[in-house]
Amino acid sequence: MRIGFISTYPPIECGIATYTQYLTDALRAKQTDIYVVSHIGGSGPQVFSAFDYEDGDLAEKAFSMMIRFTPDVVHIQHEFGLYGKHLGVSVVPLILEFKMLGIPVVSTLHTVYTDMDLPHRTILEAVMTNSDRIIVHEPYQLDTLRALMPDTLHEKIRVIPHGAREVDIIPDAKRRLGLPEDKKVILIIGYIRPSKNFELIIDVFPQILERFPDVVLVMAGKTRGQEYVEYRDQLYDRIANSPAHENIIIIRGQLPQHVFDQVLCAADVVVLPYKIVSQSGILAHCLAFGRPLVASSSRALVDTLGRAKAGLVCNDKSEFADCIVRLLQDEDLARQFCENGRRFVKENISWSIIADRHLELYRDITDAPKVDVRIITTE
Repeated sequence: MRIGFISTYPPIECGIATYTQYLTDALRAKQTDIYVVSHIGGSGPQVFSAFDYEDGDLAEKAFSMMIRFTPDVVHIQHEFGLYGKHLGVSVVPLILEFKMLGIPVVSTLHTVYTDMDLPHRTILEAVMTNSDRIIVHEPYQLDTLRALMPDTLHEKIRVIPHGAREVDIIPDAKRRLGLPEDKKVILIIGYIRPSKNFELIIDVFPQILERFPDVVLVMAGKTRGQEYVEYRDQLYDRIANSPAHENIIIIRGQLPQHVFDQVLCAADVVVLPYKIVSQSGILAHCLAFGRPLVASSSRALVDTLGRAKAGLVCNDKSEFADCIVRLLQDEDLARQFCENGRRFVKENISWSIIADRHLELYRDITDAPKVDVRIITTE
């Protein structure tokens, strides 16, 4: 079976690019023929960069490149803004071009807002109407779409979780990074943007330090280009003016995978204080490395942590300090969360399992000849 992916792709700095790389690698490991048509900048085996974010003829460029590879299924990784102006409306004619040739289309919706305005809802309804299957990562996203979209579209939706790697914990990560090995590490990590709410943890850190002196706060990450530079500078000012600034460390710059893994493994507690999140790749990585988590009550975080039993959830700002200190002090609880997270990945969301779920879906929408003879399908 040949699957054509349309998505952003590494080395482009984007969570969906990384997601697509892991998923396509897992599918290839199962002898699936994969071609990726990406934004300009994507590269790799059978990866072809064909269009840019603001191209007026984005749909035609992506379609004309992909159609050369005669895919059995086209799988689009959808995020608002990836497919041109006006919230990425060019994804709609792109899907239609494949549908007109009878090629099945699967669309993964990486963001589903619970409070959806008319423009976002209009695009998603058009994507859902013209796709053969829709994938979301979280059960609450399924509930949201069922509440907002016409009943005729509900049967197309499938929930397939965000995958995670099965990896070994790096035992000497603090030493490799030059972090103090005699102190525990609280980590906030990822692209710096206001929705991450990192300022909350910077503000409560002095309270944590008073109750648990042998700890440092590490903020690791960067802005994407010039996006949210003002917010980043505000965070730096907050850190500089914090009474606990001597115990705060910033790891700046892009984090290649091996460095990202070291930073995660150096953490004793990872905090996700997000205001808005549809699904979180960072959360999946934390579960893979067994990092105990403290998270906000955003629905996607609550649902996954509830299933994994790998962390504590805070309903308001006042609870973050208590939950973080609890994990710093209670090593047995932290160890249990670590084991639970790694077990959850192995049994539920390893990329191998997620790839199998996708293959099942692809087979379900490809037409088999309706004749009474033996059929051999090549992979």
